[in-house]
Amino acid sequence: MIEAVKFWNEPNNKSHWDLELDPEWTLYSHMVRRASQAVRAENRAITQVLGGISPIDAGFMTRLRDNGVLTGLDAVAVHGFPLDWNHWPIDEWPVRMAEIAAVTHLPVWVTEVGVSTFGAEEVQAFGLQRTAELLIGRAPRIFWYSLYDLPAAWPATTRHREAEGSSYYRHFHMGLLREDGTPKLAAKIFSDYTPAMGICQWFHHEDHRLDDAVRWLRRLGVRQLRTGLSWADSFRPDGQLWFDRVMRTLEDFELTVTFCFTPEHRGMAPHHTSPPQQAEEFAEFCARMVRRYAPGSTPDVAAMPLAAAAPTAEGRGDALALR
Repeated sequence: MIEAVKFWNEPNNKSHWDLELDPEWTLYSHMVRRASQAVRAENRAITQVLGGISPIDAGFMTRLRDNGVLTGLDAVAVHGFPLDWNHWPIDEWPVRMAEIAAVTHLPVWVTEVGVSTFGAEEVQAFGLQRTAELLIGRAPRIFWYSLYDLPAAWPATTRHREAEGSSYYRHFHMGLLREDGTPKLAAKIFSDYTPAMGICQWFHHEDHRLDDAVRWLRRLGVRQLRTGLSWADSFRPDGQLWFDRVMRTLEDFELTVTFCFTPEHRGMAPHHTSPPQQAEEFAEFCARMVRRYAPGSTPDVAAMPLAAAAPTAEGRGDALALR
């Protein structure tokens, strides 16, 4: 079931962490240290991973190392999209990995790598093949982003949206499958690289694609899956019920679960990228998820009571739709 947990997603990217409120990542560092301690108290053996960084920045990793963030963790993670967003060519993957390995003793995971079909499906197929050649055997975990295209009716999780031009619209074309579930060219060769390569797929609250996703993951030979549990979604009246369903449905995979997204009413500012008002609240959420889904021994998710009480709060806003 859950083999690893990640603390946040792309903390050095302004679309995922409010750098105006925390320009030196002091608050983020404290939050991760507290969350790591809380999770370790629930399950000493579970692998703890730093939220995947994007851009890949050795200076940022050094800052967190010097802040003591890496001390309690088991791995760090990077995200790379050289054919879409990064300013470096795809063949530089080994160099980028080496830059991070040089400033930490921890293994370096690649928890998001992908190529959009914004221009042509053939570009994604090439990118998949070249990525596999460059990363399989070099990174302990590799998660292709993603299984599905982002539905056109959903917003992408990025600050400036349409103002970003084509960069924004590339978010909607990252899947091996189109929005309607039909396969693209790269889907037809993805099984050539499994189980060495896993998939990252976020699921929206009550996501209609969940069951079909499992069928496709099995068809593709995927064993390792990265997804997320949103702290913001935990405040929905039926948030815990949805979490239970997701964890039950995905229990046959080796899961890396990302904990992230600040509830509007618990942030220093009312949005999902804000540092929390109290780091201990995020730590408690992480601990509660591990206690429920990955305690010291494997939990029986099928036997869990479905009527577990979810957190409630005055002024709860709409929870974030995951990326």
